[in-house]
Amino acid sequence: MKRKITRRGFIGGSAAAGLAAGVAGGTAFARTQGTRPLVISSPNGLRATEKAMQMLRAGADTLDAVIAGVNIVEDDPKDMSVGYGGLPNEEGEVELDASVMHGPTRRAGAVAAIKHIKNPSKVAKLVMERTDHLLIVGEGALRFALAHGFRKEDLMTEETRVIWLRWKENLSNRDAWGPGLAAPDPGPNGLTLKPDMKQSELIALADWIIAHPPTGTINCLALNERGDISGTTTTSGLAFKIPGRVGDSPLIGSGLYVDNDIGAAGSTGRGEECIKINGGHTIVEMMRQGMHPKDACLEAIKRVVRNYNNDMKKLRQFALNFYALNKKGEHGAATLWSSRETENNRRTRGVYSVNDGRENKFHDMAYLYEWQEK
Repeated sequence: MKRKITRRGFIGGSAAAGLAAGVAGGTAFARTQGTRPLVISSPNGLRATEKAMQMLRAGADTLDAVIAGVNIVEDDPKDMSVGYGGLPNEEGEVELDASVMHGPTRRAGAVAAIKHIKNPSKVAKLVMERTDHLLIVGEGALRFALAHGFRKEDLMTEETRVIWLRWKENLSNRDAWGPGLAAPDPGPNGLTLKPDMKQSELIALADWIIAHPPTGTINCLALNERGDISGTTTTSGLAFKIPGRVGDSPLIGSGLYVDNDIGAAGSTGRGEECIKINGGHTIVEMMRQGMHPKDACLEAIKRVVRNYNNDMKKLRQFALNFYALNKKGEHGAATLWSSRETENNRRTRGVYSVNDGRENKFHDMAYLYEWQEK
C-alpha cells in the first residue's frame, strides 16, 4: 500500500509565525475558551481525565489527581503503552520512565529506566517529596522504590511476551541499531489489546508492531478552580529499545513542564525529537509570551520540522504530539501528522482527552501535515 503525504498549513519561520500555523486544508483550528477546573491528557487518557476531575471536584491536590488518573493506565495489562504490560526493551525487560511537577510548590521528581515497578509516577512523586534529588535512574530507582514498600513484579504479560519473541525472530534493519531513525513510518501513541484475542490476531498485531514500533506514553495535566497546576508523564518508552535508553518523559522541561504562573505542557511520541527542542519548557515559555496553548504546541512541532529541513522522507518516520493548558483554563494540542486509521482499524493520533468539568471527551488536535492512504 503506497502512502501519499500532503503538506497542509505548514508555515516556517519564527515563533511569531506560530500564530498563523493553526490552519489545515484551509480551515482554522478552533481555539478553546478558558474554564476551571480542567484536566487534559493524551489519547489513551480518557479514563485518567475522568478520575482526575472526580478528585479535583472532591478537593484533592492537582498532583494527586493526575497521578491517580495515570495509575489506571499504568495498572492496565491490556494497555501496552505504560506500566504493567508495557512493551519491553530488546532484551525482554520492561523499563519505565516517569516525571511529576507540582505547580504550587514548584517542585519536581522523576525516575528513568526503572524495572519491576508498575507505577513509576508514584515513585517519581516520592523522589520529589522525600529527597533533594530530581531524577533517580536504573537500579538506584528500583532500590529507592523497594525501600518505600513497592512490590517487585514481572511487568511482562503473556501477550507482550509473544510480541517480543516475534520481534526477536524477525530482527532486521528496522531495529534500533544503526544511525538514523528505525521505523518506516510512525506508529501509534499507545496500543490497547482487545479482550480475548485469538492467537492469530495477536501474531498479526505483533507483526504490525514490529513494522511500526510504538512510543507508548501518557501525559496528564490538571488545573483546579484556584488556578493551581500539576502534571505527570509516564511511559514504557520506545518498543524494543536498547536497554537503558531514556526518552523525554522523565526529563523535566522536555516531556513535562509546569509553571504555576503560566501553564503546563507535555509530550508523547518520539522522545528524542522532543528532547532536542526542550518541548515542554518551550511551549510554556511561548504561552508566557501570550500564545494560545494550541498555537504554542504547533510552533513546537514546527521547530522539530526545521531540524530536518522539511525533509518529508525523514519526517514520515516518526510521530510527535504536544499537549498544553494555561492558567486561564485554555487548552490545546498539536501533532505532526493528521489522524489516520491503522491496519487494525485504530485511530493512531489526531485527538486528545479533555475533561472540562461538564464533559469528558476527545478533542481534535491541530496538525501540520495530512497523512493520506492510497
